[in-house]
Amino acid sequence: MQAHSLYLHIPFCHHRCSYCDFNTYSGMDAIIPDYVQALCQEIQFIARSCTQRIPIRTIFFGGGTPSILPRKEFSRIFDTLQLEFDLPEGLEITLEANPGRLSYEYLKSLRELGINRISLGMQSANPEDLLLLERQHQFEQVAMAVALIRKAGFENLNLDLIFGIPNQNLASWQRTLDLGVSLDPDHFSLYALTVERGTPLGNWVTKGLLSEPDADLSADMYEWAADILDLQGFEQYEISNWARRDPSGDLLVCHHNLQYWRNLPYLGIGAGAHGYSGGIRTANELNPQEYIRKFSSPIENSNQEPLSFPRTPATLNGIAINRDEEMKETMMMGLRLTVEGVSRRSFHARFGVDLEEIFNNEIVQLINTGLLEWDPQIGDQLRLTPWGRLLGNQVFIHFV
Repeated sequence: MQAHSLYLHIPFCHHRCSYCDFNTYSGMDAIIPDYVQALCQEIQFIARSCTQRIPIRTIFFGGGTPSILPRKEFSRIFDTLQLEFDLPEGLEITLEANPGRLSYEYLKSLRELGINRISLGMQSANPEDLLLLERQHQFEQVAMAVALIRKAGFENLNLDLIFGIPNQNLASWQRTLDLGVSLDPDHFSLYALTVERGTPLGNWVTKGLLSEPDADLSADMYEWAADILDLQGFEQYEISNWARRDPSGDLLVCHHNLQYWRNLPYLGIGAGAHGYSGGIRTANELNPQEYIRKFSSPIENSNQEPLSFPRTPATLNGIAINRDEEMKETMMMGLRLTVEGVSRRSFHARFGVDLEEIFNNEIVQLINTGLLEWDPQIGDQLRLTPWGRLLGNQVFIHFV
């Protein structure tokens, strides 16, 4: 069976940030044990509903703030995963974490469980940015967290940074990135701030209390960051992601996200999690308490109507993706990969047709406007130009 990735959503936070549009909740710590129990039941359900034992390529704990979970709860989850799936030795297991609340003992215990990659939410080094974003840390705590992460034995560390924040200027962004580089991470994820409706930040912009992010300034910040990271030995492999090479020469990419960008199967487990397997896109119940209720009865005694893989009792929507939609999604996701792009050979091997037979008009138009190019060395890969990386949405809309 084709290897899957696992995304496990931990929707709890100590505090919900002003810009956050994710499925997260604060003040619900009391239900964490019940939530983990439901999470383990969903793992059992989805694994046992498949006709074959599923090999797992990567695991990603996202949120929310997954590092809010006590070590014993992670142990329960890993015990269940080991029983229900084929987990190869050394697979990439990522944990999202926030600085300021991490201890050496906690990190060491997670490393012993098998978690081997940390994605740390630094976001900014500037106190004004952090205050506006309602982040509950300062840069000094990021530096302390990085030291503890390394001491605990983690050799794969990502830093998340945000640019295009209202009132942020190029100099303050340069300071943030310079300080981030000084921490010697293995990977950077850089995201332009999106002001989402319904968030506190969105409401402040709507009321005129804050200005909209400056698109031209954000583009300048992005281009400057790409140049600096290149000089620092980081290689851009996706629109928003850069990685360095380990001593053996391997690029320390996020293999979990590569599963998404290559439009390969993954299972979403937890409240609000999304998945894609067997040609079905799934979306789970958002509310953690309702999610728990859906697993309140043992799986074997459930009175629910039979559910076919990859659906579970928590699934709200299961949408079948036809071949045409899969081809379009493969283009939209694959073109995010700045070096790899979409390969003619891989596309033909997957779909049995030539890439240009299906999308010739779109490809010609986007090449003529300078947004796409064929890799000049190999000629097999269709990819974004540097200009296209700035205008990715104008490319992707052609494949909707």
